[in-house]
Amino acid sequence: MDRAELKAYIRQTYHIEADHPWEKSPNHEVFRHPENRKWFALILDVPQNKLGLPGTQRMDVVNVKCDPILIGSLRAERGIYPAYHMSKDTWITVALDGTAAPDTIKDLLDMSFHATAAKVHRK
Repeated sequence: MDRAELKAYIRQTYHIEADHPWEKSPNHEVFRHPENRKWFALILDVPQNKLGLPGTQRMDVVNVKCDPILIGSLRAERGIYPAYHMSKDTWITVALDGTAAPDTIKDLLDMSFHATAAKVHRK
């Protein structure tokens, strides 16, 4: 799955468009819940060496919030890394270069969407 496919999935599934909060980084796109403005995905391009890979070529990735219990085992999978520029305890970075399975990316995005949704308070 690449950046364009992921953005299309987000539009189709959640009916949300990207927010571009950083003028100096127009390639960095945030996807937020409309009701609480919390991020559930951040698509950006980073140098490979920032993910512990050889080289400095930029690659598209997505940061998603994840259950801390799953993070350790997920990081063992191809294309999944410790979060870039986010809390490594609750976020992970997923490569959008075809190394991570599309179904895995969708599942992780869905998990992130639900983890950051507004909480329903019962009376």
